[in-house]
Amino acid sequence: MKIAFIGDIIGRPGRAMINEYVKKFRDDHDIDFVIANYENASHGFGLTPKNAKELFNAGIDVMTGGNHTWDKKDILPLFDTMEILRPHNYPQGVPGTGCKVYEVAGEKLAVLNLMGHYSMPFTDNVFRKAKETVADLKEKGVKHIFIDFHAEATSEKRAILMMLQGQISGVMGTHTHVGTDDLQISNGTAYLTDIGLTGCRDNVIGMDSKVPIERFLTGMPGRFDVPEKCKKILQMAVMELEEGRCVNVYKIKQFDDGRQFVTKAWIDAD
Repeated sequence: MKIAFIGDIIGRPGRAMINEYVKKFRDDHDIDFVIANYENASHGFGLTPKNAKELFNAGIDVMTGGNHTWDKKDILPLFDTMEILRPHNYPQGVPGTGCKVYEVAGEKLAVLNLMGHYSMPFTDNVFRKAKETVADLKEKGVKHIFIDFHAEATSEKRAILMMLQGQISGVMGTHTHVGTDDLQISNGTAYLTDIGLTGCRDNVIGMDSKVPIERFLTGMPGRFDVPEKCKKILQMAVMELEEGRCVNVYKIKQFDDGRQFVTKAWIDAD
């Protein structure tokens, strides 16, 4: 099977890139299933029902969340009606789930959404939750497992890879909005510390630069806003999976001016 992953979709500019390119990429790259992170999709904070429908109609199959999952309260009913996840290590009793299994190309694919600890809301231990959930999926015969790890600390993301490599098909990071240059396959597991944002690329992490600069200069608070007009980018990782292992992965960076860059992974011997 061939799956794709898109990181933090930020506001209207990010949704515009999704609408323009995802279905085209599905056809061009023979992609069977698309996963994307929604937590910044509605003006930078959370997800509305209207925008959820828009993104699913644009070619996304399931969406994952993070620390901004709850910013739009009308998301709560969507957990029962749409393929929307939230971090799986939120405490028991929180609405929704962070793990679902899908039939893709005649095989089972588990999508697991996790959230780190450093500079993040209170949650259960992510490392224990990851280990327990992956073991349970394996016991149920699910070979293909992909994790969106929404975390600030690169060390937490790297530790998840070291703990689970060879047991899962892929783990890729979201949250920082800045793509990293470490795409690899390690012991059959695709890994990228952070895939980077989809949205505005000529500002500060997808937001208008005025408020962040003022905060750095003065320490005074201000609300981040997504620019109405900007230069845009879509960042997508495409993974080819066989028998639970990733055998090929590459990253597409699509610019709104037509430029496209494809990065291949390095592969470490088992």
